[in-house]
Parts: sequence; C-alpha cells; structure tokens
Amino acid sequence: MLHKDTKISVLGDGGWGTTLSLLLAGKGYHPRLWGAFPIYVEEMRKKRENFKFLPGLHIPENLLLTSNLTEALASEYLVLAVPSQFMRAVVRRLKKRGLAGKTFVVVAKGIETRSLKVMSQVVREVLGPVKLAVLSGPNIAREIALKMPAAASVASDDRATAKRVREIFSSEYFTLFESSDMLGVQLGGSVKNVIALCAGMVEGMGLGSNTRALLLARGLAEMARLGEAMGAKRETFMGLSGLGDLATTCLSPHSRNRSLGCEIGKGKKLNEILKETEMVVEGVETAKAVHRLAKKYRIAMPISEAVYKILFEHEKPELAVKALLNSGLRRELD
Repeated sequence: MLHKDTKISVLGDGGWGTTLSLLLAGKGYHPRLWGAFPIYVEEMRKKRENFKFLPGLHIPENLLLTSNLTEALASEYLVLAVPSQFMRAVVRRLKKRGLAGKTFVVVAKGIETRSLKVMSQVVREVLGPVKLAVLSGPNIAREIALKMPAAASVASDDRATAKRVREIFSSEYFTLFESSDMLGVQLGGSVKNVIALCAGMVEGMGLGSNTRALLLARGLAEMARLGEAMGAKRETFMGLSGLGDLATTCLSPHSRNRSLGCEIGKGKKLNEILKETEMVVEGVETAKAVHRLAKKYRIAMPISEAVYKILFEHEKPELAVKALLNSGLRRELD
C-alpha cells in the first residue's frame, strides 16, 4: 500500500500535467508540478491557477510548483507530461542524474517524428531499462479536473509497476485498468489524434452524423491495422486507449485536434491556425509520423493519408470524404 508521503513529480505544466497534479493533490499527496519557464511558473504560484492551460481551476497549497528540475527529480515517481516532440530533450536532461529506484509514468500522447518511436521507447533509448508505465485513455483534461467520471488504461511490461501506478492515480472519479500492451496503448492514444483532425474537417464542412460514424469505424480499423503490423495486440484498440480515446477526441468540443481540423474544414490554412494556438496540437506532428509508418509497414491508412495531404500538401479538405468512401478496401474487417 502506498503512503501519502510518496513523492511524485509531474514534468510538464500543460493542461493534462496540471490535471493529474490536481488529482494527486486531491488524494492527499504533495506532488510537485514542474514547468520549463520560470516566469510562468512564478505567475502560477502567485495566482494559484494555470491560467493559460487550465483556467478557472484553483491550485491548492499542497501542490508544489517549481521550475527547478533538480527539485522536481527528488521524487520516487516521475510523470512525463511534456509534449511528445519535446520528450527526448527533457529526458536527456535527466540522464546524468541519480535515477536509481525511480519509476517513470508516460502520459504524453504522440510519436516522435524523426525516430518514429512511441514515448516509452524514447525514454528507454535515452535512460536505459528504467521502470516504466504508460497511462492513456479518453481523458479530456478539464472534465477530469472538474471530477467528472472517467477512466484510462495503465500499461507496463512489469505487472507490479502497473499495479502501483493504478493505485496512485485511481480515485472515486478516475478509474484505471491494467494492460501489458504498452505499444498498443500508446499507438491508440497517438493515432487517434490524426483521425480526430479528420473528424474536425468533416464537421467544418458541415457534414452529418452518418459521416462521423463512418469516420469512427474506419478510423478505428486503421489504428488497429497499424498497431497489429507493429506488434501490438489488436484487442487493445477496442478498449479505452483505442476506441474510447478515439470517440472522445473526435466528438468533444474541448479536443484541440478536432477543433483545428474544424477550422481546416472551413477553409483556414494550417499555419494561420497554429499561430493563434497556444497549446500543442499533437495530431499535426503525429500525422507526419503516421504517414511514414504506413509506408514503412505497407499498411493502407487512407484517412490518415488524406489528413497528411490536406495539412502538408495543400489538398482540399474534400479529399477526406473521398478517402472515407473510396478506401480501396472492400472487406469491412480488413
């Protein structure tokens, strides 16, 4: 049984990192929340609010805010919540420090564009065979911060580690289910962001529920097809980190990926939207990685390919609809 004096640090003060820190503080822990920008961390400390990424939510006194990485690393559990494309740079800063006995919990969703690795692979490539778990699911940060019921998957190649992480984060409104498929859980949480961009495009074009249902079904098939080719378990994509996360991200008005896709569907350019967006939209970079993975594994991913072409090759959003209707596949379960 874990004690409330167990030291936990969350690296990354975005909406999700802050939400998990609030959850831990609410359970009686004294978590540290680390941010990379000292001026902003000091503003949060004064206002007791993450006014950029989780406005309106009070930060209690037992949630310690810091921009000092050494201070943050004085914990047994390190929760990695920095955006996926910055993960390697942050983890490299940890490499020369004492990491014996520490457990890492990856909560960032994404695939590193250069290496095509999921975040657990990036962490272990840099740090070696550390204890590690990944947490992913249909988790809109604000809803969980408001204590609306939600659940997620926690996966590890060590059952005891998965159990301990589940115990730390489970609460009366947040349930975790254990899995051994770290790759599948991470791929589901990453690729669904690309499908959610397409969901937004469909909405922005004014199309209806039938089209969105088609997108969800065929998007799930794409995710599972890629995962299976890469060595993940197909059934993982039918669970919280696959179907559950896909549905939430495609349908929620709070989804950054869906919202960006909606603007594309209305005719705005990607660069214009990103200039106006403070938060990282993970699906944009993930679309590049998925495009390369589909080619590498020779997997048909017409929806993801259409998103890539719309974002980066100046194709019209209508291409997304063509991809849905004319995928080249004739058997539904292919």
